[in-house]
Amino acid sequence: MSENRSLAARKVHFLNRWHAARAGRMRARAVGFVSSPEPRTIGSFARGRQLLAGNFLFAGHLLEHQDSDLWDLPAPNADYEQEIHGFAWLDDLAAVGDLPARAAAQRWLWNWIERYRRGRGPGWTPDLTGRRLIRWINHALFMLRGNDAPDSDAFYRSLHQQTYFLSRRWQGAASGLPRFEALTGLIYAGLSLEGMEGMAVPAVKALAKECRTQIDDQGGLPTRNPEELLEVFTLLTWAAAALSDAGQAAPPEHLEAIERIAPTLRTLRHSDGGLARFHGGGRGQEGWLDHALAQARVKRRQPDGLSMGFARLSAGRTSVIVDASKPPTGRASYNAHASTLAVELTSGRRPLVVNCGSGRSFGPDWRRAGRATPSHSTLSLDGYSSARLGNAEGSTGRAELIEAPTKVPIEIGHVSDGLRFQGGHDGFVATHGLTHARTLEMTFDGRAMAGEDMLLALDDAEKRRFDLALDATKLQGIAFDIRFHLHPEVDATLDLGGAAVSMALKSGEIWVFRHDGAQNLTLQPSVYLETGRLKPRGANQIVLSGKAMSYATRVRWSLSKAQETAVGIRDLSQDAPDLTDEP
Repeated sequence: MSENRSLAARKVHFLNRWHAARAGRMRARAVGFVSSPEPRTIGSFARGRQLLAGNFLFAGHLLEHQDSDLWDLPAPNADYEQEIHGFAWLDDLAAVGDLPARAAAQRWLWNWIERYRRGRGPGWTPDLTGRRLIRWINHALFMLRGNDAPDSDAFYRSLHQQTYFLSRRWQGAASGLPRFEALTGLIYAGLSLEGMEGMAVPAVKALAKECRTQIDDQGGLPTRNPEELLEVFTLLTWAAAALSDAGQAAPPEHLEAIERIAPTLRTLRHSDGGLARFHGGGRGQEGWLDHALAQARVKRRQPDGLSMGFARLSAGRTSVIVDASKPPTGRASYNAHASTLAVELTSGRRPLVVNCGSGRSFGPDWRRAGRATPSHSTLSLDGYSSARLGNAEGSTGRAELIEAPTKVPIEIGHVSDGLRFQGGHDGFVATHGLTHARTLEMTFDGRAMAGEDMLLALDDAEKRRFDLALDATKLQGIAFDIRFHLHPEVDATLDLGGAAVSMALKSGEIWVFRHDGAQNLTLQPSVYLETGRLKPRGANQIVLSGKAMSYATRVRWSLSKAQETAVGIRDLSQDAPDLTDEP
């Protein structure tokens, strides 16, 4: 299997190089734009200023070289190379927009053309070429201002060559975000450049097919990565806008995908405007989600039930998002996390309970740690994750979930004073015979949440497996931890006696965590993994520790604002869902 994958990867690499070299040898004529392009991408003024100061931060690596050319610096790894060859940094320099920013952008772009115009180099892949074309076209007026004819001719000639390459090699992009990037870039170029209109037609049809096969009925992707879904949604809205500007209508499959994704993204958006951080995704750039939703102009309400496998409880100024489905499997599992039943809670504009996040930009060890169950705000059992990870550096170069929960029944409804979520998963059945069940109840004002976690051996076979696991501990009990990772800006204090934890937010709010007293409550160090930073941020986590000694173990806890009477520790197990069948 690994040899076949390696052979396929080498074949794709060879075809990319062959078509790139052929495009580089073309005597492409200089072309112009059909109309003046409008920039649609959003950059960061702060990142743009850092680039101008010689601080090159890409893929978690910082290279500091004042007055150096971007292409002269040795790339620390492949992820760094991909980021710089995708040219998303043009958005940041355009956000600065002054003469030094334009001069740097022009210098680095024309140096790229000089070095890589012949189709050689790491940037000649379909997804990176699509990403690069979008940025070049978006910022063409910014780039061409003040340049003479030879430079302009080289710019247009390179656009023509890259469009030709993409028209031949977009099929080589992997399904999902890479192919959406490649096709959107091809549509952009075909509609924007004189004489290239014919190349947009097959790309429009291919993009419609991707929408039909990759966007499910819940408006989600197979990877279940919220930030990746936002990226795909943005690309689809850009492509639809480009078609509309050209006097063409996007295919129905394209528009229907936008209609399905928009309410799903609203479900995945916390009350502070950031995305839930699951399965390799981050919060998203500040304002990006709101801008994308506004551009799409989709008014559909959030769907009932699950959205891309996530459940949402929202009341008052509080949002809770729960991973309520199986982790992605197969090819989509490369960045999947063992996070089933993990929660995130945000109060107003301040995140409170979080997950550690993706550690990919900090190296393979952090990447693997970030995917494990203990890095999420849920129950972990005896050092095990609820899904088993493959080797991070195997012969295939991929890390996948090789064993995951098969049943994740859930129910979402109301109780007399609020909202209720109930769910369970069988991720620990194979190793310990135990099913994890979680119930969450939020009051209608959003000021309190009561929770219950249960470990259950449900049938005779599972009870026998539990007995064997218990025997292995010499009847000392199977250790478990229920973790609540806190955002780095939360100031947490363990109260005297260890009965509660007080959490102060920057907004001035105080939240209090309590439990039923049957477990050991501690406040321990944690980390917050954020793309774009050099190191993980230090944080804290609340940990409830205990041992499962019988076929049914129950832990009850609560989170409430200190200004209100704390929600009672309630017995939530009387009407728990049937965990033996998936709805």
